[in-house]
Amino acid sequence: MKTLTRFVIALVTTAVIPPVFASEPIKLKRVRTQFIAALGAPEATQGTNANTWGIWVKDPGPRGVWLRNFDKLEAAGGQADANWRFDNKDWWLDENGLLMEKPVFELAAGNYLVTGDREVTTLLTVFPKDKNGEQRWELADGATLHDVTHMPCRTARYTPAEAGADCTPHNADQSKFKVAPGTVMPSVPSCHKQDYAVLFVVAVDADT
Repeated sequence: MKTLTRFVIALVTTAVIPPVFASEPIKLKRVRTQFIAALGAPEATQGTNANTWGIWVKDPGPRGVWLRNFDKLEAAGGQADANWRFDNKDWWLDENGLLMEKPVFELAAGNYLVTGDREVTTLLTVFPKDKNGEQRWELADGATLHDVTHMPCRTARYTPAEAGADCTPHNADQSKFKVAPGTVMPSVPSCHKQDYAVLFVVAVDADT
């Protein structure tokens, strides 16, 4: 397993985290797994677009609604049982064919211990927004976005391809789910699709 070499991470809980060695301690607290929806080249180790990333602090999968049940969601006025509201101009699907609530598009500046639940667990640092609203991010130890992407988790955001387009889950081909790990999400007629990488967050700054 790849480990951090530039930081000491002092966990304030008893969570099991890979050992790390460094000169400058960073205090992190273990959290129930959170999920970052990230945009970037798989080989990128840093970037300036964390302001376009979102985060789910609760697992959106169990809170989702199956495509086959979209009629029921519509009949309920778009209100899901898990107390989130469907937006027909901006909606999300996962690899299983579950409609999900939107992530929160405000990634707080700070440190996140992230993993793709494979070989690499490392530190993601998100910096404050600059004067142009851009937000720099950097992974430790030369880890890439691909290294910390959970490959079985696929997610995409669907918005109307043009003004007035009928971008609706009714148009989604349910036979294309479940989506294979590492592949892109299915297109939906009349929709613009944006695929996102999914990163697991297992610890955050202790004072966050």
